[in-house]
Amino acid sequence: MPLITLTVRKPKSSEFKSAVLDAIHSALVTSGVPDTDKFQRVLELDADDFRYDSHYPDLSSARTDDFVLVEILWSAGRSVKVKKKLLEDLMQKLTLAGLQPENVMVCFKETTWENWSFGGGRLIHT
Repeated sequence: MPLITLTVRKPKSSEFKSAVLDAIHSALVTSGVPDTDKFQRVLELDADDFRYDSHYPDLSSARTDDFVLVEILWSAGRSVKVKKKLLEDLMQKLTLAGLQPENVMVCFKETTWENWSFGGGRLIHT
């Protein structure tokens, strides 16, 4: 179950946020995540509260105010090959939605199954 956190600078339209979240979910589904497995949140921050370097580490173009930070928290075990394919698919989808790939940073965070309770305080793997 991926938990997606999208961090953006204010103001962003609902259409912008939906386009990014839909692209992320579509790329996740393509990588094998069930379509119904959708848990997403958006953090929309003032510029003072969301700071980033416009060129780090070696971008071909500067980041703009449309920079998005995508955090994907999911269970451990996916290969680098799966992650690379997901990133490739995601960049294609975001480009089609009008977002520049250099404006997108993705951070994968992995945790083991015993750290997830999907409801009722129940652990599904113990």
